Amino acid sequence: MREVRLVYFAWVRERIGVGEEMVSLPDTVVTAGDLIAFLKTRGEDYEAALEHENVIRVAIDQEHVEHDEPLGSAREIALFPPMTGG
Repeated sequence: MREVRLVYFAWVRERIGVGEEMVSLPDTVVTAGDLIAFLKTRGEDYEAALEHENVIRVAIDQEHVEHDEPLGSAREIALFPPMTGG
């Protein structure tokens, strides 16, 4: 297991109920997609926030990545909904 800082934005944060947290990730969580799947098992709030996982954007150490991106030695992972122009 390794511990990472997770940061949530916009309605992802609202549905989960926290802005950030430290989470111990099991060794089976290798990619950003694995992380989303793992978080969905943490309770109803997470499941609701990440229900449409294909629209959830991920940033590893402040760099946007695809869901198949390995987490590597990430220190911070951010999850947020799609951004709109404005």
